[in-house]
Amino acid sequence: MKQTLAKQRWLRLIPIAFITYSLAYLDRANYGFGAAAGMAKDLHITPGISSLLGSLFFLGYFFFQVPGAHYAENKSAKKLIFWSLILWGGLASLTGMISNVSFLFIIRFMLGVVESAVMPAMLVFLSHWFTKAERSRANTFLILGNPATVLWMSIVSGYLLHSFGWRWMFILEGIPAIIWAFIWWRLVNDKPKNADWLLADEKTSLQKALDKEQEGIKPVKNYREAFKNKTVILLSFQYALWSIGVYGFVMWLPSIIRAAPNMDIVSTGWLSSVPYILAVILMLAGSYFSDKTLNRSAFVWPFLLIGAVAFYCSYLIGTSNFWLSFVLLVIAGGAMYAPYGPFFAIIPEILPRNVAGGAMALINSMGALGSFIGSYVVGYLNGATGGFGASYIFMAGSLLASAIFTIWALHAAKNRKAASASDVGLKSKTV
Repeated sequence: MKQTLAKQRWLRLIPIAFITYSLAYLDRANYGFGAAAGMAKDLHITPGISSLLGSLFFLGYFFFQVPGAHYAENKSAKKLIFWSLILWGGLASLTGMISNVSFLFIIRFMLGVVESAVMPAMLVFLSHWFTKAERSRANTFLILGNPATVLWMSIVSGYLLHSFGWRWMFILEGIPAIIWAFIWWRLVNDKPKNADWLLADEKTSLQKALDKEQEGIKPVKNYREAFKNKTVILLSFQYALWSIGVYGFVMWLPSIIRAAPNMDIVSTGWLSSVPYILAVILMLAGSYFSDKTLNRSAFVWPFLLIGAVAFYCSYLIGTSNFWLSFVLLVIAGGAMYAPYGPFFAIIPEILPRNVAGGAMALINSMGALGSFIGSYVVGYLNGATGGFGASYIFMAGSLLASAIFTIWALHAAKNRKAASASDVGLKSKTV
C-alpha cells in the first residue's frame, strides 16, 4: 500500500508543482531575451537602465517571502498560488504592451512582489505531502521548472522573437499562467486530509509518517527564535552568494552568447539552452543520491565549487576560444543548479514545522537580494568594461564563498544537533 500511495502522490502532485514553477520562471526570465532582441532599442533603454530593469524584479521578490510562507503554512498555499498565477501572468503580458520605461519599472517590481510568495509556498506545500526520504527529490522536481523552463524558453523565445518581435513574445508567454491558475485550483489540495483521491487509511498513514519526523526536532517557539538560529543565518548568506552567480548567469547568458561573431538570435536561443540540459541531469542525480544517503552537504558545496572553478577557467580563456569558453559556461551553469533539491531539504530536517516555512522564506528572500545584486552588477560590469571577464570573476568569487558558507552552516547544524542530544541525555539521567 505504501508503494501505491507514494506513486499516487508523485504522479498527481509533482507534474502540477513542476508546471506551476515553470510558468513562474518563464515570466521572470524572458526579460533577458527581450532585452537582447530589440526591446532596449525600441524603448531607448541604456545598458545601465537595462541592468536595473533586469534586476528590479528581485527587489520586489525580496519583500514578501516570509508573509507568503506564513500564509501558506497557516492558511492556504492553494489559494495563494492561484491568485499569484493570475496576477503574474497578467503583468508578464502587460510587459509587451507598454511604450514607456517608467511603466516597465513598475511592472518588473510588481512582478517580483507577486511571485515572491510562490517559492516558499510551494516548498511548504510539498513538505505537507512528502516525507524526509522523498523531500530532496520532490524539491528538485519543483525547482527543475527553473532550468527546464529556461531550456525550452530559450528555444521558443528565440522563434517568437524572430517571427513576431519582443512585444508578442511577452504577451503570448504570459497567457499560460492565467489559464493554469484554474487547472491548479481544480487539481490540488493543501493537505492529505483534504484529498478525496486518497483512502482514509492512506491519509492517516501519511500524516503519521510526517508527524513522526517532527518528534526528533528541537521545538522552536516562533520566527524570531528561528531567524536567530546560526544555521539559518549562515544559509541565508550562503543562498544570497549562490544566487548572485545563478541569476547573473541566467539574465546575461543570452547577451554573452549573442556577442560572439556571426551569432543570430535563433542560434543564441539554442545555445542558451545547453547549460540547462546538464542542469536537469545533475539535479536529478544529486537529489536521488541525497535522498538515498540522507546526506545533504555532500551534494551542495562540491557542485558550487565546481561552478566557481568553471567560471574562473572561462575567464582565463576569455575571447580567444569561444567554444571552449562556452563549454566551461555550460559546466558552470549545470553545477550551479545541481544542489537545489538537497539544499531546500535541510531546513525541514533541523527546524519544526511551525517555523520551517518562514525560515525557508527568509533564506529565499536573501537569495532574491543576491539575485538583484547578481543580475544588476553583472550587467553593469559587462557595460562598464565592454566585455564579460570581470563578471566571470565576480560570479566565480560568489560561488566560491557560497561553498565555504555551506560547509560552515552545516557544521553549525551538526554541532547544534549534538548539543541538543547531549541536553536530552543529561535531563534523562537527572530524572
